Amino acid sequence: MEHLKIRPIQKEDNPFVAEMIRAVLIENNAPKTGTAYEDENLDTLYETYQNEKSVYFVLTDGVKIYGSAGIGSLEGSDEICELQKMYFLQEVRGKGLGGRMIQSCLNFAMEVGYKKCYLETLPSMEAAQKLYKKSGFEYLDTRLGNTGHFSCTTWMLKEF
Repeated sequence: MEHLKIRPIQKEDNPFVAEMIRAVLIENNAPKTGTAYEDENLDTLYETYQNEKSVYFVLTDGVKIYGSAGIGSLEGSDEICELQKMYFLQEVRGKGLGGRMIQSCLNFAMEVGYKKCYLETLPSMEAAQKLYKKSGFEYLDTRLGNTGHFSCTTWMLKEF
């Protein structure tokens, strides 16, 4: 897996990232409503993350996209970012790549001045939650902001 690299998304990655995210959600029997599956920007992630306080990374071998995740501002906050749309194909899970991706995202978040990082996930995504906890995220009792992901009822926060 050493041949896989994390790099910022490029415009030509858009359809492959969207396809990968939808496939992972379907594989996990996630609802299509209230999740990233139906996000308006899912097919235009490159364009969505083109500002100084956001970034979207892909995990790739130069040919195929195996995973992705991004950082964006939590609506209504200058100090809290959100770890967004973190998904990996089954074939690369459990190999430490998720931890590398989270660290890339958190490093960016700290560099641009965020004080906290929030995320939402599905209760059924237990392996992801273990990874988030290992990365320093703690469970919250309520959601922050208004992401539109009403099906994601597990909320976590990491303070820097």
